[in-house]
Amino acid sequence: MTAIYRALSAAVLASMMMTTMTTAADAPQKTADEMVALMAQAQKDGRLQTARKTKLVDARPAKAGEVVVTVIAGEGKETTSKPAAAGDQVVRNRCPQTGNEQYLVSAAKFTGKYEATGAPADKDGWREYRPLGSDMRVLLLDAATPPFTFTAPWGEAMVARGGDAILQDPKDARDVYRVARASFDCTYELRRP
Repeated sequence: MTAIYRALSAAVLASMMMTTMTTAADAPQKTADEMVALMAQAQKDGRLQTARKTKLVDARPAKAGEVVVTVIAGEGKETTSKPAAAGDQVVRNRCPQTGNEQYLVSAAKFTGKYEATGAPADKDGWREYRPLGSDMRVLLLDAATPPFTFTAPWGEAMVARGGDAILQDPKDARDVYRVARASFDCTYELRRP
């Protein structure tokens, strides 16, 4: 009976995962203008908050042409980077609950977002960095929000799901991207007004 239960549970879980992936793939697409409008309306409605990334990360120099696939544990692929250019960095969050996801940060943005703590690099070239902590606008999506896709600033479609955080750079209204809620909770700190 236990073997049958396990097989049935695995089949139900696989079916649920396929349904989630299909829903995300078929999610309606929002344009960059619609995302800017969404954030502006959220601000008007008093739903925007401010958050700052505070948790230490690890980073290493990206190899020229390297493509980084960001994978969130329990969710799957979040995004795929453009090929890395000279000076770009691969950043790894320190969040075991999300699989310590990695993402590519351009050389131009990295220097303004992170500073080395002085800890030595490990054998694989990963070095500890502290976020410099610029405040970001944050819209925490209601858990019942249906999935939708939009194009991230680096040109790839992202899927936003109920409960996720949508972040916006206050200095660039078109710089809007999604952070999985578990990653947001692990790496960001909501600021008091």
